[in-house]
Amino acid sequence: MKGVIVLAIVALVALVGVMVGCQKAELPASTDLQQKAADFLQHLSNQEYGAAVEQFDNTMKGALPEEKLQEVWESMIATLGPLKLLGDSQAYQEAGYQIVLQTCDFEKGKLDAKVVFDTEGRIAGLWFLPPASGAESYTPPAYAREDTFAETEVTFGAEGWELPGMLTLPKREGPLPAVVLVHGSGPNDRDETVGPNKPFKDLAWGLASNGIAVLRYDKRTKVHALKIATELSTNITVEGEVIEDALLALEFLRQQEGIDSNKVYLLGHSLGGGLAPEIANRDGQVAGVVILAGNTRPLYELALEQTRYIFSLDGEIDEAEAKKLEEIEESVETIKNRQLGEDEIVPGLGASARYWYDLQERNAIEQALRLSCPLLILQGERDYRVTMEDFEGWQ
Repeated sequence: MKGVIVLAIVALVALVGVMVGCQKAELPASTDLQQKAADFLQHLSNQEYGAAVEQFDNTMKGALPEEKLQEVWESMIATLGPLKLLGDSQAYQEAGYQIVLQTCDFEKGKLDAKVVFDTEGRIAGLWFLPPASGAESYTPPAYAREDTFAETEVTFGAEGWELPGMLTLPKREGPLPAVVLVHGSGPNDRDETVGPNKPFKDLAWGLASNGIAVLRYDKRTKVHALKIATELSTNITVEGEVIEDALLALEFLRQQEGIDSNKVYLLGHSLGGGLAPEIANRDGQVAGVVILAGNTRPLYELALEQTRYIFSLDGEIDEAEAKKLEEIEESVETIKNRQLGEDEIVPGLGASARYWYDLQERNAIEQALRLSCPLLILQGERDYRVTMEDFEGWQ
């Protein structure tokens, strides 16, 4: 795959509308629904968003109206290129619903579209996911010694926004140093899973193998995707997306038995890395901060740079790609000049202008200069999403 960056668009919409007792209802023929799923995806490919939404049930029409569906799809093709081919599909039943799993071959990678149909053949749920086969091929890193630690499921968070997580504890006498892992952009799970890759799981197991406890958790935009889409789609900022939960995670970890509350650290990746200094300053008790590929430039500038890089991988930028780049360039300027109303969705970038304006006001470097604890910054030279230019910003 050219550019493994599907995190920002995976699991945006949760399955909705499960009805008690519907297991006994007569379901449409799976072959008919497989064709309906293919037709739906073809509408998206043809940018016929209105026709696509017409296949939704009433709940989905409210949760994912035409403009939001367009935003989701455009985010995907900005990353993976246009849809070239619909591959194999399979149908199965789940909780009284018929599910069609349709492989989608994009120009630069693959996703599985999980299309959920109700008893009347209307679409009642939708996911875009990494291919299922890749999710099963995770291999623990060689440095993880699984007999040296144990893992416990935990739940924490603000009322109404509770999050499931995993506490990884070394099998040794405490009190133990510990670290909270904070994700990058997009609705990430606790492992930051992309296909077979689980970088946060690697980190947790590696650190725990060396006597350091780790708390990692599913991100709010993954766990509460439907609530955000229906209630807060234009109001959310990184305060609710990242910062609040990270602060609560630090507080929760300090309260756990066997943890040294004076040696709780913070590790942030990508967007989480750029926000880590602010989180640490607001917490006031963090023993140290680790930043992995944290951005020092505005996220909207990185989005433009990333898209330009992905489009150039095949050696040329075609007419459709050039049009998309022009749209993002114009959106970047409108954000810089604050030309959109806060509730307006930013073309080509998605999310509301409020989200981007909020990010514009945050300054990672100023926050880092205020830190009184140790700071470790790590950057991969071949990373195209957050680059050495950002690393130079930290320096």
